[in-house]
Amino acid sequence: MITVKEVTDKKSLKDYVTFPFGLYKDHPYWVPPLIADEMETFDKAKNPAFQTAEAHFFLAYKDDKIVGRIAAIINWSEVNDQKKSKVRFGWWDVIDDIEVSKALLEKVFELGRKHNLEHAEGPMGFSNLEKVGVLSEGYDNIGTMITWYNYPYYVTHLEQLGFAKEKEYHESWFPFNDIPTDFFEKAQVMISKRYQLKSLNFTNTKDILPYVDKMFDLFNTAYANLASFVAITDVQKEYFKKKYIPFINPEYIKFVMDKDDKMVAFSIVMPDFSHALQKAKGKLFPFGWYHLLQARKHSKAVLFYLIGILPEYQSKGVTSMIFHEYYETFSRLGITHCIRTPELEENHAIHNLWKHFNPEVHRKRRTYRKDL
Repeated sequence: MITVKEVTDKKSLKDYVTFPFGLYKDHPYWVPPLIADEMETFDKAKNPAFQTAEAHFFLAYKDDKIVGRIAAIINWSEVNDQKKSKVRFGWWDVIDDIEVSKALLEKVFELGRKHNLEHAEGPMGFSNLEKVGVLSEGYDNIGTMITWYNYPYYVTHLEQLGFAKEKEYHESWFPFNDIPTDFFEKAQVMISKRYQLKSLNFTNTKDILPYVDKMFDLFNTAYANLASFVAITDVQKEYFKKKYIPFINPEYIKFVMDKDDKMVAFSIVMPDFSHALQKAKGKLFPFGWYHLLQARKHSKAVLFYLIGILPEYQSKGVTSMIFHEYYETFSRLGITHCIRTPELEENHAIHNLWKHFNPEVHRKRRTYRKDL
């Protein structure tokens, strides 16, 4: 018999966060999150996402043993402002028992029906800066710190339960030592002169902080037309600023400014922390911090996390300036591999940015939808 209980206290929340550690124990491609970081993500007093979202967390039990988990989420900004009548689900992990998935997803449906919503979609988090999608191809590739990993049967469960593919995301990589430079080296000189643009590079995190709010404003503008986009609020900007910016090497953040010091483009790249997080096993202490620090300093692989360009500059070659700056930085640091994080299949503009690099798609993931 399967029973589903809502998480109501710190102990059950810890059980919720740590369940995947048993499900994927010693798995070569699963990248564990930091337990303390996950606990904070689900803390309504700390995570500003809860100011505009409602979330409930559930654990499934069979023979008194935890066999699955799920989050049921309503992003009220999405529902009220964008008129998307949707309940989300995320942080979904289960044993290979479709009845467990069915019982957990029913809790998502109940929340949606309670608020007269029309459909459910997931897996996805609270916002566009969080993990998204169930892995559908590329199970034999290691994940990243900003993606979920899952067994192939997750897709089977969803499709057997009547879900249909909603959105598809592609992840790709390319070797740094095989990058053709001609197309951006010449262009970046011409573009910077033509539009009176300049690149900003950094060596100290404190020098970046005054620009971060402008960066998030640009992000909201650049991605507004994507079907799945929900804007980041001012409170969330502060939260992400404190939570993520100190983690990122300052030389991996690039800005492009116009003659009036208005930001027209930005890009964020992160060191690949995957193997360091596997060694940390969810804990910063006693040795997890050391593995992460070593990866921050010495990782030869990088993740292209975010890139944003004002709409009026999106077809004017501004990316050549960004590529030039990264090429200089990566050459100096001995980077060997570049990884692109999940990008919507329909986001042709972002795909066109990378066409000269001959990227290889090595993972695909999807969100699934079911009408209520």
